[in-house]
Amino acid sequence: MSKNARLNGCLDEIELGFVEREATPKLLMKLGIQLHLAGLSLSNTVSILEIFGVERARSTVHNWVHKADLQPESDQNPDHVAVDETVIQLNDERYWLYAAVDSETNELLHTKLESTRTNVLAHAFIAELREKHDVENAVFLVDGAAPLKDACHRHGLDFRYEKHGNRNSVERVFREIKRRTTNFSNCFSNAEAKTADDWLRSFSFAWNQLI
Repeated sequence: MSKNARLNGCLDEIELGFVEREATPKLLMKLGIQLHLAGLSLSNTVSILEIFGVERARSTVHNWVHKADLQPESDQNPDHVAVDETVIQLNDERYWLYAAVDSETNELLHTKLESTRTNVLAHAFIAELREKHDVENAVFLVDGAAPLKDACHRHGLDFRYEKHGNRNSVERVFREIKRRTTNFSNCFSNAEAKTADDWLRSFSFAWNQLI
């Protein structure tokens, strides 16, 4: 499938049920949401919209993204799931991002942003993943992160230690998230943790559409 076809498909999937009074044509709203989630900063997204004669503030595009409430598709049935955690900088504070990726398709299955790293939170993350997807027969790929290994064990899931190989999928996703949150500080600048958590789910939706 061509990149253009994937982009069009992604635009079709974006629902704008939150729109009440908005002068911007819906197609351009969808385009603005998709461009930002696909990699453009809010400033560059606004510049693209101006080409079509639409002048909007960065905060407006930001609000479109969050009100659209985009989510990765649920009820997936992966054979292998790579799970990991990494640190995300939010203003002056550090948060832990938990992520699960289908290692064969590179699709993001679930993300969760937490203020700390504990066995209890890792257990809750795996529990949410099981609610969203059919992973009972999947093989979980973990590295040295003790909380995630403990969570897989407590949930009775099949897991194995793997540092590289199929785990490259989750590392690739983390690299892109780090790039976005480092280069485009206006994604998370002065944002609350819930806002960042919502943005990460929206990012997951766009990532899955475009990979």
